[in-house]
Parts: sequence; structure tokens; C-alpha cells
Amino acid sequence: MKHKLCVLAVSGALSAWHGTTTAATAVTLYGVLDVPIEYVNRVAASAATPNAGGSRFAMPGVGGLSASRWGMRGTEELGSGTQALFVLEGGFNADTGAALSSGLFSRVAMVGLKKAGVGQITLGRQTTSLLDGLVNFSPLRFAATYEPGIWWMGLNYRESNMVKYTGQFGQVQAVAHYSFGTGVPALAAGNLLANGGAGENPAHHKDNTAYGASVMYLDGTFGLGVGYDRWNPAITSGQTAKVEKISVGGSYATGPLKFSAGYRWNKGDFANGNTFLRDDYWWAGVNYKATPALGLSLAYFYADVKRAAATPTSAPTSPPNMQQYTFLADYNFSKRTDVYLAVGYAHNGSLSFDSAATAYAFNYPSMAGQKNMVGVITGIRHIF
Repeated sequence: MKHKLCVLAVSGALSAWHGTTTAATAVTLYGVLDVPIEYVNRVAASAATPNAGGSRFAMPGVGGLSASRWGMRGTEELGSGTQALFVLEGGFNADTGAALSSGLFSRVAMVGLKKAGVGQITLGRQTTSLLDGLVNFSPLRFAATYEPGIWWMGLNYRESNMVKYTGQFGQVQAVAHYSFGTGVPALAAGNLLANGGAGENPAHHKDNTAYGASVMYLDGTFGLGVGYDRWNPAITSGQTAKVEKISVGGSYATGPLKFSAGYRWNKGDFANGNTFLRDDYWWAGVNYKATPALGLSLAYFYADVKRAAATPTSAPTSPPNMQQYTFLADYNFSKRTDVYLAVGYAHNGSLSFDSAATAYAFNYPSMAGQKNMVGVITGIRHIF
């Protein structure tokens, strides 16, 4: 259970204008600690040295199920069904305790207003509409490892300088957003996304902008979501590329079983119109509650890569289609503490489809000539 600190906020300077008032303010401190140990075979020492590498047995910085993080969120009752709200959330590597180099609150930093029956408007760094509308149909809930979440959603699944609307109407959620400059960190030279997340550019207002929307229906049995995402990364100032995604997902739950499946269309073009990546991504999974404490999951992921190119002038190729199977066993000691074991098998690529398209975010660069990769990870997760 998250720990809540409730305080009575008494206005100070504003009382000179509006009189003495009081408003109930709730602040929640929360976080996740997830520390795994992993074995993975046929992994290169780095993306730049594909001929060197082998098996790796280590404690990775990223968690097995969840990225380690801490944060705070709060609300203030403003009256007439209106609330002010904020969220600040940062990530860290639990194996070393080091904060992420991307910033103190690089995961979420937003403030907004919410009104019952109308929805909420939030401003700041947030997740995209595509993620909000589809994540409930992810077989492993966007697990930090052994699920190709970044391949599915894109590196821009968190964006800075965003204004976002979220409305909840019974079982239906509607989300829309616009980013004035995504703020995704610069990546390796030659990649479509290199410097494409530099943020706002007053001289060229379209650079690095993004927008999208999603609609989701979810009840205790059925679920269906559809979403669209557009990003305009600028490798060179004033020359915007284009990355578009459309995705649909669904789920069905009965007794201890839940089935989920979905599809994502993606097309990324360089500023000169040549294709960087065109692929179709499919997934399917089943979750089984074997006991009240033990959950078992089996998932399949498939990427049909139509065309891919490394630079704006490269001839496109059609690499082998990537596949991955993942099995997960998760045992809950309580609502806050669990242990897990996951096994992943990737064919024609790396685990989680790790590649230049994901900026090697999972640290699974492929060895030259390798066709398959196997990983086994186990760890402890605590939620507070």
C-alpha cells in the first residue's frame, strides 16, 4: 500500500486577495525497486563490436519486470468538483543506486487540472496517448525486459513539452496530446532519430513536434483499444523526418485466464522521403492465475520488417522477420513484494528486438551472424 501524507493547506499570500481559505491536499510518495540477475547468450560486447562477445551473467541496471523508480503525486481540492494535480517521477539503476543521466524527473513531470465528468488537462513531460490506450493489452504489462515495448511504442513513448487531455467516461477512456518538442535524447549518428529529440526549436517550430490520440474500452471481461502516434524528428534543423504508428489491441478475461492480442503498423521516413523502417508488429499472450499468489504468462511477439535503411541515402533492405517467445512466472508474497522468473527466446534478432531502432535501450546487441538469443532472468520487486 502506498504511503499517503495528508496535510491541511492554508493559503498565505493569496488570502490577501481571496480571504482566508483552506483546501485539502493529498500527497503520495511511491516507487518501485526491481533488482534482477540475468543470463543471456550470444550477446555482443557492444553494438560497435559485433564480433566480440558471448554469454553474459550479470545484474542488469534495468529491472526484470519494472524499471526502478520513485516519485510523488498529489491533488488539491479546488471546489465544484475541480482538482489540481501533479506528478514527479524519476528513474534510477537499483543495482548501483545511480540516478539516470536523463534527469531527476525524466520519467514524468507534469501539473494539471481535473474536473469530474469533463476530464483532465496536464502539462509537462508525460507518456503518449498511444501508450495510454494500448498498454492494458500488453501481455507482460510493458515489462522492462523480454517484451519489445519500445519496438512497439517507439523511443518517443515519453515526450517533453506536452499538453495532454485525458477523459474517463464510464468504461471508455479518451486521450489526446500534442508535444511542442519531444525531448528524446540524441542517439547514434546515422540513425533516423539522431538529434531528433532535441526539443523545441523557435526557428523551426515543426522540429521534433509530436501528436496522437487513443480510445480504449475496458471492463472486467472485454477490452479494446486503438491509437495513433505521429512524431516529426529533425536530424538537421528545419528538416523534419516523419514517424507514424497505428495500433489496435484487445483482451478477454474469463475466470483465472486472460487473453490479449494486437497489431501495430509503423512507417518511419527520413526528411528526404526515403524509408528508415517500415514494419508490422503482432503480439499475443495468455495470463493464468494458477493460485491467488502465482501468476503465469506466455507471450509471442512478431515483427514483419518490410523495409529498413541505416541512412537517408542507403538502399533499403528486407531483413529476416524477428520473433520472440517469453514465459513469465510471478509469485506474490503480498500486494507489494513479489519474486519472478522469466525466460525469453528470440529468433532472427535480439531479445526485445533490441537494435538501432530501439537505440539498444535493453543492452542486447547481436553478435555477428547470430540467429537466436536466449535469456533467463530472476529477481525481486518491491512496490512502496
